[in-house]
Amino acid sequence: MAMLKPKEMAERLGVTVRTLQIWDKKGTLKAHRTPTNRRYYTEEQYLEYIGQSTSNNRKNVAYARVSTYGQKDDLKNQIDFIRQYANAKGVILDETITDIGSGLNYNRKKWNQLLEEVMDNQVDTIFITYKDRFIRFGYDWFERLCKMHNTGIVVLNNIETSPTQEMVDDMISIVHVFSCRLYGLRKYKSKLKNDKSLRGGENDDSSPKGKALSKSNHEKGS
Repeated sequence: MAMLKPKEMAERLGVTVRTLQIWDKKGTLKAHRTPTNRRYYTEEQYLEYIGQSTSNNRKNVAYARVSTYGQKDDLKNQIDFIRQYANAKGVILDETITDIGSGLNYNRKKWNQLLEEVMDNQVDTIFITYKDRFIRFGYDWFERLCKMHNTGIVVLNNIETSPTQEMVDDMISIVHVFSCRLYGLRKYKSKLKNDKSLRGGENDDSSPKGKALSKSNHEKGS
């Protein structure tokens, strides 16, 4: 559903923005909030308020992820766990997504496609077994992004589906990246230190050409 600013919602309902603020406080028509605490409404809220029925064609998605192909059996365990939960809650899963890739990788094709569907307001709820199945770091930011599009993320907190070795491997990857950067900086610093052209260049009196120029300037001065 499209997002509506308070002014747009007020114009549609034929009331003032001040009235919407009062309704929000009283709970008559609650506004959603952005991460920066700004109010907004949805097309669905508008239709519900004026009494038009809305058919919810947004889907419920189960998302599972492992880092390597050797963990493919763990994908099935994650999906099975989510299905058991959904069945117990009477929730119908419209789609199951299984992904193979590091939680540090923001370029996972299926994960990005899911986020695009969220931003296109096609997803109602995402079910995951553990936060790091969705993303290793920055989960709170992506959760806020989903909330802005009225998509909820249900975390089942099944720690058994979050392998310790996978976290260790991710941490090693981070250390490796920073080690390479530090090595590169040291190498660059050493190169600068040993670059004679940066210690006076052509006017460096210690170089043969520099001495000749210095002598010539001295003779001219005398």
